[in-house]
This record gives sequence, structure tokens and C-alpha cells, in this order.
Amino acid sequence: MRSSCWLSVLVALPAHSSHNGPLTYTSECPLAPGSLVRVPLGSRDVPGIVWGPLAAPPDHIDPSTLRPVTAHLDSVPALSPAWLRLVDFAASYYQRSPGELALSVLPPSLRDLTPIQMGRRLRRALPPSGAAGSDALPSEPARTLSPGQAAALTAIRDGPGPFLVHGATGSGKTEVYLQAATDLLRTDPRAQVLFLVPEINLTPQFQERLVRRFAPEFGPQAVVTQHSAMTPARRLASWLAAHTGSARVVLGTRLAVFASMPGLRLVVVDEEHDPSYKQQEGARYSARDLAVYRGKLEGATVILGSATPSLESWYLSRPASEGGRYLRLSMPERIGAGALPVVRRVDMNRQSRHALLSAPLIEALRERITRQEQSLLLLNRRGYAPVLHCTDCGWKSECPHCSAYRVFHKHDRTLRCHHCGFTQPVPRACPACGNPDIRPLGRGTERLEEMLAETLSTTLRPDGTPVRIARIDADTTRHTGALESQLAAVHAGEVDILVGTQMVAKGHDFRRMTLVAAINPDGALFSSDFRAPERLFALLMQAGGRAGRDAQHAGRSEMWVQTFHPSHPVFEALKRHDYPAFAASQLAQRAQAGLPPFLFQALLRADAATQEQAQEFLNDASSLAEEHLAALLGAITRYPAVPLLMQRVANVERAQLLVESPSRPALQRFVAAWQPLLQSLRAQPRHRRIQRWAVDIDPLAI
Repeated sequence: MRSSCWLSVLVALPAHSSHNGPLTYTSECPLAPGSLVRVPLGSRDVPGIVWGPLAAPPDHIDPSTLRPVTAHLDSVPALSPAWLRLVDFAASYYQRSPGELALSVLPPSLRDLTPIQMGRRLRRALPPSGAAGSDALPSEPARTLSPGQAAALTAIRDGPGPFLVHGATGSGKTEVYLQAATDLLRTDPRAQVLFLVPEINLTPQFQERLVRRFAPEFGPQAVVTQHSAMTPARRLASWLAAHTGSARVVLGTRLAVFASMPGLRLVVVDEEHDPSYKQQEGARYSARDLAVYRGKLEGATVILGSATPSLESWYLSRPASEGGRYLRLSMPERIGAGALPVVRRVDMNRQSRHALLSAPLIEALRERITRQEQSLLLLNRRGYAPVLHCTDCGWKSECPHCSAYRVFHKHDRTLRCHHCGFTQPVPRACPACGNPDIRPLGRGTERLEEMLAETLSTTLRPDGTPVRIARIDADTTRHTGALESQLAAVHAGEVDILVGTQMVAKGHDFRRMTLVAAINPDGALFSSDFRAPERLFALLMQAGGRAGRDAQHAGRSEMWVQTFHPSHPVFEALKRHDYPAFAASQLAQRAQAGLPPFLFQALLRADAATQEQAQEFLNDASSLAEEHLAALLGAITRYPAVPLLMQRVANVERAQLLVESPSRPALQRFVAAWQPLLQSLRAQPRHRRIQRWAVDIDPLAI
């Protein structure tokens, strides 16, 4: 009878290690799969997750060399089998180590604390984020549903899903989510609900609404949030509340798709089209797609919601007779007397050559100020100007470390690279020729704000005070609480004109907003990215949806689009608010061109000191595949290595190689078989200068 047992344990091994599965350890007593432990790894003591017991060590391991588990965090219940299966699937599908993925999605404090420290932390545990102050918030009763909302809720109650709720902005999708959640929470005292939103800046107002709705009935600690911007203590407290089941509702960004929720019965993915759901570093998972898989795995209902669904989700929601797997629920009408804004296109070819704002738009802004209504100007470029240039020699403010220009920020007189962060004061004269006449090229939100203040300096509000202009972008919201306070000012009517980037284009319920204007949307029309028209249409539809949400102003709400291409199909569909027609057109083009969702893609990326080194690695990887994986190449198309669009970032050259197939299983088999070849290639002396390489499954940017 042996005195110890053997365990397989997940640890965070180095990326692309030759061994990417669990490691074997001994333990004095059996530990359940999912138990949190600390184990020795080399000279370090690292966190781990018990993957399962072993009847005997693997044949190639000498049992006498095995090291024991250092500690067991027995104060924390084991992770559930369903959670372990989710991690296993995600790691396999996105071609990463399961240990790397599993440990990266746990709260940092949970990974770093010893059992003694964890016990102390639990004894003085903070209340979960979202619980504090909830007693002071008034409750929000369920609202009477419109016919469209009622039909959608009935379908969700009666069917298994997954569901794609395609609802116009202001159609009341959130109320449908809330009532579906309420039904489950009341029916099953152990049920939990997961709400996913694409960006952290959307969590405060959504969290407040969830607390108003659920805290009065289910307790002040019923709602917690999970996202990367939380303090370690808050994040741990929220995770533990969800993990132990005391939190009934979890709100979070893409990371929360891995929240440990033993009673999960409903998953809601709001704004499911948003590219922010795709992780861009490490394990490049799609939280939206994993939410659908997790729902199937745990028997939970999944609701995807958007006014402009991703073309992948739209295609999957086609009729079941045509192969669709989602049930599409349409809510085309706004609730109450709200109306979608009238879309007006301004042909900038007929305006003054250097005009940033057309004369008719300026007059429309003045009308809103007179009526004490609000306007939103969308310019998806922050800073004062994208480039500073010399009028004599043509010098431009290029970043010395990136294939990009440094942006001119006037408020602090700096040139700042938005890719690597390199910042310098604005030079007094051209660094190349000494010419003192260096000027800004292009416009950003900071310049638009300044120009508005100058143009409307003689325009007064009805009470005789100056026009109030505010700007919300990544520069004005860097400090903690800045975004919340600025949005509160807009909601309180303390702002007449809001200038902002895509941060303010979605998810916000501005009741006094009657005019939305897209200032310079043409850049995306002719992008090399085949997804650019889809993203532009979604952004403009979402931005336009901020106007006319209150019945009092609905009849005169407008969206203005300033463009040099007013007859472009994107703007034609936007004018009609016709997403189905736009989607049908885009899908037809993609089917003809052989693009997703009609085939599946993977990118092999490589970073190196030179572009030649990066591309050599990728081309050698392609040659290895041809040499060793010929049997798998029948359904695979490989393309030559090319630089990324943003070729150099922080002095690192980046290249990519695209692989695609009409069969997802065939692509997965090929990439899985390719991995060990890539690892062996990276170990060759000629490729030692490769800094990083990674496989991106279902990439969103090529």
C-alpha cells in the first residue's frame, strides 16, 4: 500500500513549451479535480490546478523523481468539472497550453496567495464589487413589454437556443434579458446568470441597472462584476462570490466568460458583434464563441444581442432548414413612442475644401442648442491631429519605434505614439531642416472640440450662458472615475455638445440626444480589411441609436453623415436602417470571394528584430508543413508570409502567414499537427532571433 497518490496538475508552462499538458506530482491524500494547489516547478513554487488523479505515473517518468504538492488551498472549493472542460476545449481549439489558459483567467490574488494568506483574506473578505451602496439605490420594477419584447421573451422561455436577438437600438433588448434572468433566478434558488459586455466603460451603468433590478429581491450581494481594471482585492472577492454561488448575477467583460459559476443557467452576450470580445494577446479566444460553447456544455440558455449582429452570427441564425444553428428573434421597433433618427448624408464635395464641419451641420447644432437638446459628434480619432508635418521639407512626426505617426496632442504639447506610447514634447522647429513652420495634418477629437468652441463662441443657450462642450475619449478618461463623472454630466443635461470616439457610440441611453453626426467615416470604406464595411456600418448604426431614445424628442432626431461618397452602399443601407439588406449584400460578396463565414482561417504570426527574420521563420514553417503534413494539406490553402499592416511596433517587426480551409475540423487537425513542427523550428539556431510566434484561430484582423 503506497503512502501517497499521484496527481496530474495544470501549471502555467512557458508559451509553446515542448510539453503543454499537465505535470505529475505526488500527494499524501487524494485531491479532487479542480482543487487549487501550489507545486514546485524548477526552483519556484507556483500555483496549479489538479487536473485529475493518476493510477500510476506515465511510463517515461521515474516515480522516485516526482515531487510532492507543496500546499492545498482547501479553503476554496474545487473548480467544477464543467469549468475544467471549458478550459480544456478553449486551450485545444485556440492552440494554447491548458495550464497557461487556466491560470491566466483566475484572479491574480488566487494564483499568488498561500493557503495561510488565503485564509486570512477570506476572514476579512471585502464585500463583492457591486454590493456596496446597493441599499441606497431605488429598485427598478420590471417594465411592461411591447409586443416585440413579449414575443422574444416567450421564445426564450420555450426554446433551448442559442438565440440571436436582433433588435433596433432602443428596442428594449436589455429588458428582455432582465426578465429572462428574473424568471430563472426565481425558479431555481441556485441559478446564476452571466452578462457579458464588450468594454469596461459599459459596466458602470449596466451594473447600476442590474443592482436596481436584482438587489432588492435577491440581496445586496446578488450582483458582482468581473473585469481586469478592478483592484486585486475586489476581483478576488467577486470571483469568490460567484464561485461559491452567493452571487446570483455576474457582469463582466470577455474575461468573465471563464467565471466560475456552479449554477450557471443563462448567458447574455450584449453587443455580440463587438470585436472587443476577441482576446488579442496570449490565448486569442473569442468570448462570444466560448459563451455559446459553455451554454451547450452546462445546459444554459445563451442569448446573443445586437442591433448589428456579426455576419458570422447572422449567418448562423439563418433558417434551420438551410443549416442555421441559432434562433433569430427580431425586434425592429423602438419601445414606446421612440423613433429611429432620420439619416441625412452631407456631400462634402460640395462644401468648402478644408471644412471639418459643413455649414448645414453647424446650423443644425445651433438649433439643438436653442431647443436645449443635446448633440453627439463622432470622430473616431483622438488627439489634436494625426500628424505634424513640415511645410518645407515634408518631415512628418513618424514614431522612431513603429510604422506609425505620433499624434499631436495640443493640451500638453506632446507628440505621442498610440501604439508603443513613445512621447516627446513638440519640437520648436522641424527636426530635419529647422523650419519653424510645422503644422498639424488631419483632425482629431481635441481639434474638433476646439473648432466647435470657436465656431459657436457667439451662440448662447436660452439662459444666456455659453454653449457647453465636452469631450470623451481615451485621453479624457484615463483617471479613475473620470468616465463615470463625464457620462453623469451628459445624462444630467449639463452638456450641449458631446465630442467623442466609439467609446460613446454604443450602450449609452442619452435621453436628451436628438442629433448625432459622423464627422469623417470614409476611411473605413476602402480599407484592405474585408471586415471594415461591417464594422463601419455597426459603428454608425450604434452611434445613430443614441438619438431619439426619448419619445419627447423622437420626432426630430437625426443622424448626419459627412462623406465624400454619399452614394456608397454602406450609407444607402444606413439611411434605411436596413441591416438585413446590408448583411445579405455583404454575405453574398463574401461567399463569392470565399471569405468567412464561408471558410475558416488561422494566422501564424512571428515577431523578430527584422522583417526578413520574421518572414523566413514563417516561410520555413510553411515548407515544413508541406514536407511532413502532406496528407493534411488537401483541404488547406496556405499563403506566403507578408508583413502586418502595422509592420513595426516598439522596434519589433511583425509578419503573418494565413492558412484557411472550408472545413473547420480540417483546419484544426492541420494546426494541431503543425504545432510540434513550429516548436522544433523555433529551436533551430537560425531562428533563435524570433522573439515570439503565435497561432491565431478565427482572426478578426488580417
